[in-house]
Formats: sequence, C-alpha cells, structure tokens
Amino acid sequence: MSSAITATAPADLPAESGGERSEPQRTNGRSAAAAPPDPEVRHTPERRHFSAAYKQRILAECKRATVPGEVGAILRREGLFSFHLRDWRAAQQRSETAALVPKRRGPTASRPTMLEQELKRVQGENRRLHEKLKQAELIIDLQKKVSELLGVTLPTGASDDPDETN
Repeated sequence: MSSAITATAPADLPAESGGERSEPQRTNGRSAAAAPPDPEVRHTPERRHFSAAYKQRILAECKRATVPGEVGAILRREGLFSFHLRDWRAAQQRSETAALVPKRRGPTASRPTMLEQELKRVQGENRRLHEKLKQAELIIDLQKKVSELLGVTLPTGASDDPDETN
C-alpha cells in the first residue's frame, strides 16, 4: 500500500466546522498563520474576560435559538461552556430584580469602626443610666412627700446603706 501524504490547500478541505469556530482555518493540525505554538507552559493561566455587551449579545442569540442543538453550536463557535450561560443568566436576573427594588437615597453608610461601635455602646449605656437616675430621684421625692404627709421622719445621715436605721 503506497500512500503519499500530500498537503492540501485550505480550499480543498471539507468544511468540518461549518464556519462555527472563530479561529483561523487549520491545515494539518496547524494554524493558517503558520506560527508554531509556544511549547512553554505559563505559570498562571490567563483568565478570559467578557464585556457586558458581549455577554448580552450571546444571551440574546441563545434566547433566539429555536432549533435543537443551536445553543450548543453557538457555544462551540464562541468557545464557551454552558456554565457561562448559566452564570450570565443568573446575573442578568439578579440585575433585573435589583432594578425593581427601590433604592435608598443619600450617601451609603460605611461600616462603623471599633471605636464608633464602642462609643455607641457607651452612649446607650449612659442614656439608660440617666433614665434610671431620673426614676430613682422621682421615687425619692415621692417618698419624702409621703413621709411629710404621714408625719414620719426619715433618717438623714451620711450612711450609704438604706437598710440601716437610726
């Protein structure tokens, strides 16, 4: 069996991809640009970044797809995966839902620092203690008035213990 391997021109090749890929035409496994690939592996892979307009265009195109397998063809053509569509659709749904929620006006509140939290706690405690003091003063005034009405003399001394009687 004598088979000679001959290089065929790109025009002679059958259209395997049907124009689905956005890459240049390939001949015998090599790019048509004829630049050999770099065999060096990078330390960190490059992440692909998609613009918002690109995402919206692909989502709209997939939404218009009616023939079975058409969405898969779009994904293969663009070099995307199904999780891209899933994530983009979810983000689109979140943004549409968020657009319906009324937004609070004014500057956004920043997270309070530890000092601000402590200050707020101490101010609240101070306010509660002032209320207790007012209530205690009112009770003491009431006790004085009741003792005057009943003719009972209350002890007045330097003693701090109210249980201690003279």
